[in-house]
Amino acid sequence: MRVAVLVTGGKDSTLALYLAMKKGHEVKCLASMIPIGGDSWMFHTPNIRLVDMFAEAVGIPLVKSETSGVKEREVEDLKGLIAELDVEGVVSGAITSNYQRSRIDRVCRHLGLKSILPLWNENELDTLRRILDLGFTVIITGVYAYGFDRQWLGRRITRDTIEDLQELNRKYGISLVGEGGEYETLVVDAPFFKKRIIPVKAEVFWRDQYGHLRITEAELEDK
Repeated sequence: MRVAVLVTGGKDSTLALYLAMKKGHEVKCLASMIPIGGDSWMFHTPNIRLVDMFAEAVGIPLVKSETSGVKEREVEDLKGLIAELDVEGVVSGAITSNYQRSRIDRVCRHLGLKSILPLWNENELDTLRRILDLGFTVIITGVYAYGFDRQWLGRRITRDTIEDLQELNRKYGISLVGEGGEYETLVVDAPFFKKRIIPVKAEVFWRDQYGHLRITEAELEDK
């Protein structure tokens, strides 16, 4: 099936992309929405400007569009982007978020496309372990929930990181995969990437109990 894959550069959409390719879907393009106000109900915001570099690293064409980030309006913005594509389905990385799924499903239904969610209802711990088993290199770029501190920013997801996330889950009930917006990630390398992303410079923005790592300079390295 000819598909577009919604990507942010984060772990869930990257894993969904990998699984779509493994399933044999013809990935015609990656698709991304860029929130111009810095906030969004639907879409990843930290380092979203690196999505062009992410697409080049993967080696698949990218289409993108800006969105205001206003609730529901951004869904119409997504619909406008997808409507222009010559595809039969849309792949997304939603795992447990009915908010995301219902809106992506609605866009696809209106456009006569199939909504494909390779990770839907997958056990969150299994998802994190699979990302490591597949050899993804993932760094945490934003934290937005009680229990995190600024030391999490820039931290690579490893077995130890997963154990610490499990502890936060037990104490504060956070989603292990950050499905509730508790944290955001960036995949800088994976076995199917043509190139790896090398962060060169970054700035930390922190306020009260939350913050993000903004990568201000990055390079692509051949593999």
